[in-house]
Amino acid sequence: MKSILTTLKEYNYNRLNLRLVLYLSVLTILGILAVGSAGGEYYQKRQIVGFILGFLAMVVLMLISYNFILKFYWILYVLSVGLLLWVEINGRMGLGAERWIEIVGIRFQPSELCKILLVLFLAAYIRKYKDEINNFKVLVPLGIAYAIPVGLILKEPDLSTAIVFMATFAIIIYIAGLNYRIIGSLLLIALPIVAVLGYLIAFHPEVKVLHAHQYDRLLGFYSKDTDDPDIKDLRYQQENALLAIGSGGLTGKGLYNDDETSVKNSNLIPEDHTDFVFTVIGEELGFLGCSSVLVLLFLIVLECFLTGSRVRDPAGKLYCYGLGSILTIQSFVNIAVNTMLLPNTGIPLPFVSYGLTSLVSSYIGMGIVLNIGLHTKKNVY
Repeated sequence: MKSILTTLKEYNYNRLNLRLVLYLSVLTILGILAVGSAGGEYYQKRQIVGFILGFLAMVVLMLISYNFILKFYWILYVLSVGLLLWVEINGRMGLGAERWIEIVGIRFQPSELCKILLVLFLAAYIRKYKDEINNFKVLVPLGIAYAIPVGLILKEPDLSTAIVFMATFAIIIYIAGLNYRIIGSLLLIALPIVAVLGYLIAFHPEVKVLHAHQYDRLLGFYSKDTDDPDIKDLRYQQENALLAIGSGGLTGKGLYNDDETSVKNSNLIPEDHTDFVFTVIGEELGFLGCSSVLVLLFLIVLECFLTGSRVRDPAGKLYCYGLGSILTIQSFVNIAVNTMLLPNTGIPLPFVSYGLTSLVSSYIGMGIVLNIGLHTKKNVY
């Protein structure tokens, strides 16, 4: 108890990032309002519970030294793989994928929490071998270790989340100082593989590179000029989302409106409280509502990057940049899907989409960012 109090006293509370707390709270409240309008009172109440639980978790983790947490980085890794294996062995189906497990009656999506745990693992591993990051004896085991959870996520299947994991890994390794020769060599290996896979997907769908529903989404997205009603059905969700956002105008039709012309009220957008909540914001709060979401997300990511740039410890720096990258990639993909710039894929909009696992996990991640910001020049262990 005495050591805990000593640690708490060593934090520089003048550096508590209240701006970040404010941005997170405002964005989440905006999401709660949109979820309530889209999904009803039941989902709204659950999202409020997620906000409270997530906020409390953030406060607790803000007071626990991230260096203490990083001491257990291999345990965090084993926990991540264990949870993903549990999904494989005893997962629950939902929307065509096996991504959920149940813990004491609570439905839980491990991949959302694993995003945070694996960034912690990467940060700690790279700090330990920071002077040997370009040594293949260090890099290859790290790549293999990271490929295991990515492979399990692909098996669910959850291609979009796997892409987020792989992109985050590449960004963190690059920031850690990976040699350009190694980057060039990896690109020379990866580009032909990507080209071959792209050729098989485009011209030989009988070769099962993608799952059936993934191929259908690509087919619907890239076959925009066809009159085939079956293919048109594959993209109706995104086309209706575009229609809804466009109809919102500058200020929107208003939250909880009963407008008969509303795309949302006509039930033309499935999953409008989860992956397509940005569409609801566009229709009901208009350009100003969408802009508010984008600005708040930008400010949150910016605070992550600024915190990382101010900390001397490489693990703290890599963690902040890694989490900021996850939020950036997820936000971009979600909004691009809602505006039909990318093929339809299920990925939540951070702090906005309905989902307790996603919301609480995101707040857990932000609690560690806040803790990193509290550290003085003297490392606190």
